[in-house]
Amino acid sequence: MASNLLNHQIDDILESILEDASGDVYMVNPSRDAIEEFISVATAFDGSLPSVHMLADERTLKAVMDDFIVASNAADLISEGALALHTLDEAPENSLLVTDERVIAVVHAGDRVGGLVTDDDSFVEDTYDTYAARWEDASAFNLRTPPITDVRETLADEISPDAEEDFTAILNSLETARGDGDGLDEVTISLLVAAKNEALLYDISKWGEDVGIASKATFSRTKTKLEDMGLIDTEKVPIDVGRPRLRLKIGDDRLREADNGQLATVAQSILN
Repeated sequence: MASNLLNHQIDDILESILEDASGDVYMVNPSRDAIEEFISVATAFDGSLPSVHMLADERTLKAVMDDFIVASNAADLISEGALALHTLDEAPENSLLVTDERVIAVVHAGDRVGGLVTDDDSFVEDTYDTYAARWEDASAFNLRTPPITDVRETLADEISPDAEEDFTAILNSLETARGDGDGLDEVTISLLVAAKNEALLYDISKWGEDVGIASKATFSRTKTKLEDMGLIDTEKVPIDVGRPRLRLKIGDDRLREADNGQLATVAQSILN
């Protein structure tokens, strides 16, 4: 075993794999941090991506994919054929990166990461075949989050280009979008964007349900919460037939005065 990747950060190791791999890559038993780093590195990668088969613990995948930012970028990679997710029934002792040319055992020691590499032909072939077989037997992980490309394109088409720009700017200002106190969730972000652009609740909730973000009922419940807290207001808009629809508007002066880079921070401070 040669430790020629020792002392690299995990993103460096992952980038070297994406640059060098010519065939399928098996990413086996990655940590939560490694999954997040892979999504980030692969999303920003400037080149042709190999097909990465990620075999991961189901609970770890669920925890990571609870972040809309990570999950929607992962969904983009899946739609491009660059990523597939299966779950492990029994995890190996180490985290592994396996290509048809080398095997890397990823070892964490505090803030240091070691990539212990072997390119022994026989060992690499046996390991690759082993995990190819385990991949075929493993269950697929059902990622329900829509690809971020679809979210942005449909938001621009169905609400407005300005709304899409606001949505993207808010996501870019956040480290996480979980709605657990560390970040706003995707429904709250969508409603704030709709209110900033004075869109109809019907339109934003229909868009959100159609694209796969959440149901209309979830949008309605979240709207009520935000309205009760004074973040957004609504006004009735008459229509020719049926009940009036509700136009969303920003309800708090602090939000009204904030630019996109500050909107998420101000909203979080009010919600918390």
